[in-house]
Amino acid sequence: MPDFLLNFDRHLFYFINHDLSNAFFDWLMPLMRNPKFWIPLYLFIIVFGIRKYKKQGAILLVFLSLAVGFADYTSASIIKPYAHRLRPCRDPATMQTDINRVGCGTGYSFPSTHATDHFAIAVFLSWIFYRRWKWVLPATMLWAAIICFAQVYVGVHYPLDVTGGAIYGSLVGILFAVGFIKVTPGFRA
Repeated sequence: MPDFLLNFDRHLFYFINHDLSNAFFDWLMPLMRNPKFWIPLYLFIIVFGIRKYKKQGAILLVFLSLAVGFADYTSASIIKPYAHRLRPCRDPATMQTDINRVGCGTGYSFPSTHATDHFAIAVFLSWIFYRRWKWVLPATMLWAAIICFAQVYVGVHYPLDVTGGAIYGSLVGILFAVGFIKVTPGFRA
């Protein structure tokens, strides 16, 4: 990565991790990035899909699960080892100044798997439901963006890590949404 981009990324990380630091975010952001916090939302998606759309809802949930599984596996097991980027909490350039609000985490930093997974979910759902419910797009994008911001705020990812994860997750979400539409051509949201 070019030096000017690395420097920009580190400065933006410092701004989010330090300059935006406050007690409310110190409490809220660790929650926002915790998958257990979102279990009620995930359960709602499952129940809604099955109750409203029956068999097609089950197929939708299979495709959504495949999207998340594919995004998660490829980002964590293929892209991260190849990119080999250290997390801010392990990077000698930032580890002395990083405010780490959660455990540092294992593995590499780019792309953020949290960002990849949640943008895959957000884009998949938006792609499927936008025609019927326009609000799904801004709601899911905001949700995924908050999780991305939280990853930087708590000190485990750089901004470019979550940006890369968001882009990759979005592409995966589109890919699996298009696959779902091809498999269920009569689906009406």
